[in-house]
Amino acid sequence: MNTLKCVSKVFKSADEIIFDDSSKIVLMSDCHRGDGSFADDFARNQNIYFSALNYYYNENYTYIEIGDGDELWENSKIDSIINEHSHVFWLLSNFYRKGRLYFIFGNHDMVKKNKKFVKKNLYKHFSERENIYIPLFDNIKVHEGLVLKHKDTGNKILLIHGHQVDRFNSDFWLLSRFLVRFLWKPLNLLGVNDPTRAAKNYTKKKDMAKKLTEWVIKEKHMIIAGHNHKPFFPKIGEPPYFNDGSCVHPRCITAIEITDGNIALVKWSVKTKNDGTLFVGKDILEGPRKLQDYYMKNM
Repeated sequence: MNTLKCVSKVFKSADEIIFDDSSKIVLMSDCHRGDGSFADDFARNQNIYFSALNYYYNENYTYIEIGDGDELWENSKIDSIINEHSHVFWLLSNFYRKGRLYFIFGNHDMVKKNKKFVKKNLYKHFSERENIYIPLFDNIKVHEGLVLKHKDTGNKILLIHGHQVDRFNSDFWLLSRFLVRFLWKPLNLLGVNDPTRAAKNYTKKKDMAKKLTEWVIKEKHMIIAGHNHKPFFPKIGEPPYFNDGSCVHPRCITAIEITDGNIALVKWSVKTKNDGTLFVGKDILEGPRKLQDYYMKNM
């Protein structure tokens, strides 16, 4: 199937989340939470991520993770990831109990497309420390895509990971996973980059963004994606393709916030006060700008 048709198929079948100008939504992707080993790219930013997530929880944001939350190509068992980052999953479960959490799967956690996998591994979790099963995300549904639909205007924003326009990481994801798990992971430990990953291949990054922008122009809907780890925030008047970046940048994580009818690209990182004290803080990279200025029927 044509890659743009694949995106359209996701758009047409996606569940809708109704929001308005009072809504507070944060979008992150590409956390690649691992098992704590040297190959766990998330580990170096886990404290930044937890601090940001805690802020969004206390400020009543809805958290939407748009793919590759867990690194399930390099790691075969999600239990090892949950045990290693139990504090993160505890906080995510609190979001879920408040009805403020949604998961979208990407290519690196494509197994979450399988409802049996989700039921077995995400509904509850066996705590090694307490030696009992504890509730995690009971009855959760992991989506291929979601649509934010504005309550008053009816305008729609497609949320999608973006691997759908990258055939090697979508149609042939099983082969890609095999290569990553048994070839590129060991080589990565020696400093060799995996050429199959859009995040480490400039040409694939550019091609993925180009194809999603083509979809935006053709279908006249905004889109927010991840996958290539490259944050992108268009100028008003440009096709409204946005990318939230990733949580595995060197020394920082990026996210997209939707609040008070505005959209912004933000960065969280470790900062230093004048007295030398370290803290985690937020910088606005782009925006905030009115969402309504990006709706294509208004252009």
